[in-house]
Amino acid sequence: MPLTTEFRDVFKTSIDKDPEFGFEVLRGAVQALLDNDLSTGRSVLRNYVNATIGFKQLAGVTGIQEKSLMRMLSAKGNPVASNLFAVIHALQNFNGAKLEVEVSPTTQVRRNFSNILEK
Repeated sequence: MPLTTEFRDVFKTSIDKDPEFGFEVLRGAVQALLDNDLSTGRSVLRNYVNATIGFKQLAGVTGIQEKSLMRMLSAKGNPVASNLFAVIHALQNFNGAKLEVEVSPTTQVRRNFSNILEK
């Protein structure tokens, strides 16, 4: 479903006015990818690119064709990891953000890992 111009304008204005909001949008997109919600992660990244760097400039920075970037961040996109991480890296650099990974194992993961070690 295509975004309305109004949503794009409001989203861009929100990011322009409040860089912290923009950082949270980027963080949320990457978190969605890590949570295996790939469609949401790609969609949020696409909106974020439109509101910040734009696909033309992102293509110049990443060396990935503009149309390929648009496809890979579409709802049915299927980017390879190297391209996806190149996009995330470029977005961090462009916006002066630094994403960090925090590991906090869930109780279920610890339980499953303990069961494996006991066998």
